[in-house]
Amino acid sequence: MDKLRREYTDAGLDERNVDANPFKQFEQWFQEAINAKIDLPDAMTLATATTDGMPSARIVLLRGHDARGFVFYTDYESQKGKELAANPNAALVFYWRELDRQVRITGQVSKVSRENSNNYFQTRPVDSRLAALASKQSEVISDRKVLEERFKALAAQYQNEDIPLPSDWGGYRLSPNMIEFWSGRPSRLHDRLRYTRESDDGWRLERISP
Repeated sequence: MDKLRREYTDAGLDERNVDANPFKQFEQWFQEAINAKIDLPDAMTLATATTDGMPSARIVLLRGHDARGFVFYTDYESQKGKELAANPNAALVFYWRELDRQVRITGQVSKVSRENSNNYFQTRPVDSRLAALASKQSEVISDRKVLEERFKALAAQYQNEDIPLPSDWGGYRLSPNMIEFWSGRPSRLHDRLRYTRESDDGWRLERISP
C-alpha cells in the first residue's frame, strides 16, 4: 500500500489570510475547485446515524449553500431520510484531491420548504424527475426489471403532462455548528483550521493539530 503514498503540496492555510466568515471561505474554495475543473466538485459525503449510534455514509450532491447552510435533495423515505428523521445530527465532507483540500462540516439537518423543493425538482431533467417517482429509494426489489417497468409506465403516463413533485421527495439543509478546512502539506504536517459556532452566532477560529 505504500506505493500509493504521495506527497501533498498545497500552499496551506494561514489564520491571517482566511475569511473570518466560514461560509465566505467555503465559497472561495468551492469556486476554486470549479475553476480547477475538478470532476463533480459538488460531490460530498453525507454521514448520518441512527438514534442508537449506528452510522452510515454515502455521496450526495450539494445543490445550494449560503449563510443558512448546505442544501441537498433526496427521498425522505430512504435510509438517510429515516435516519435524519430520528436523529437530525449529520456531517458532510468535501474532498478535492487535485487541490489537496478537504472541508468537514457538522450540524443539524432540517427540511427545506415544499416550495423550494418543488422549484428545484422542476429544474431537473425529465428522466431524473421520472426516476424520483419510479424509485422508492432503499426499498428492496426483486430485480431491476421492476424498476424499469415502473419508469416506463410513468413515462407514458406523464408524456404530455407536468411531472409532479413526489410527496416523499425534497430538500434538506444542514445548518453547521462546525466547519473545518484541511490543507495537505509536505511531511504530513497538514494545516487544519476549525470554525466553531459561538452562542452569539459568531464563529471562533482555531488551528488544530494534524
